[in-house]
Amino acid sequence: MRRSLAVQLLLAAAVALTFAGCKKQVKVVKPQYDRQLPPGQYALRKITDPAMIPDITFACYETLDLRRSIDNSLRYLNKTSSKKYFPCGDITHERSVASLQTLAKLLDQGLAGRPLAAAIKEQFDFYQSVGCDDMGTVLFTGYYTPIFNGSMTPTAVYRYPLYKQPQDLVKGEDGAILGRKMPDGTFTQYPARRELQQSGQLKGTELIYLSDPFEVYIAHVQGSAKIRMADGSLVTVGYTANNGHEYKSIGQELINDGVLPKDGLSLQRMIDYFKANPNMVDHYIYRNPRFVFFQMDSSDPRGSLNEPVTPMRTIATDKSIYPRGCVALLKTNLPRPVGMEISKRPYTGFALDQDTGGAIRAPGRCDVYMGSGDQAGKMAGQVYEEGKLYYIFVKPELMTSAAVSGVVEPLPQSQNPAY
Repeated sequence: MRRSLAVQLLLAAAVALTFAGCKKQVKVVKPQYDRQLPPGQYALRKITDPAMIPDITFACYETLDLRRSIDNSLRYLNKTSSKKYFPCGDITHERSVASLQTLAKLLDQGLAGRPLAAAIKEQFDFYQSVGCDDMGTVLFTGYYTPIFNGSMTPTAVYRYPLYKQPQDLVKGEDGAILGRKMPDGTFTQYPARRELQQSGQLKGTELIYLSDPFEVYIAHVQGSAKIRMADGSLVTVGYTANNGHEYKSIGQELINDGVLPKDGLSLQRMIDYFKANPNMVDHYIYRNPRFVFFQMDSSDPRGSLNEPVTPMRTIATDKSIYPRGCVALLKTNLPRPVGMEISKRPYTGFALDQDTGGAIRAPGRCDVYMGSGDQAGKMAGQVYEEGKLYYIFVKPELMTSAAVSGVVEPLPQSQNPAY
């Protein structure tokens, strides 16, 4: 039956309003990036369809410092203690070593760009992280090593300390925090941040002093810092232990309280807020019960494998589910310096899984080390991007006899083109 034009228009309007009303009711579900793996599931899934292997051409042109970072991982895997963390899924310690050695050999042969990409695809199997949703979605964030002014002794300006690990705080062989050792030999959980700072029980364990309490907190979150002395020299302090409490993001707390907007939240905005509101520093940092202890480090900042971290080549993941020291491939958007500006753009690059972090838990999280100083801090503060995370392992039939026997030979520094 043919309807009049007026009726048709009325019906169309009603349908439009109906769909408009439905549209308003659609609720956007935020990805649960910290979703834990279901029992029995592995974080990595082997790619069996060649069409699912990512394009690695760009990564094979951008190989600066990759060889050096591989050597850092090889040095870690050469330690007998590293073997107890394998197998990781179906990835053995021997295969991990062989994978690093094989990639190092390809780089030493001078391969780059498309020839390197072709060789990797021919010799390596690709594995993809299941991510937070079993579809490969991973949230990438950034971290860095800040540079602050400081003093080895307290002054009127430098009066906020970083602390050494107390003698009664005990770690296991694998670095896990056992807690405070009691007189009877048992352990109890170490106090949370508020109690540690307000009770005075850390007196005598001061390591170095900074001028700003939020700078102290930044060092806690980043896990290391370089401190500039009055004579201009730099000393490095690095993570040695924590109090065993779970990390809680104060950035998220500031968002929840409506103090800072979710869109555009960055470390710099937090710094600006606390500089304008110094009386609020303790109010918020006490909401994060985790407290970090430091030690002097004569070398560059190190990750949780006790090996140096390398800008853009070191990532931090959950070490309980990802293989330590192995070769990863990142596919996401990352900020990079362009002249005097910082520009965020698509990025595909190789990195080594050499670190971990208090907030980096579950397969849906990955932290990228951006370097040291203010520029690195600005870049790290801009990283909050979804992407894909892959790992590459040499095909079992191509494993070298040297790798199978456990012989690890990092390239001598004088011969390494990356040095």
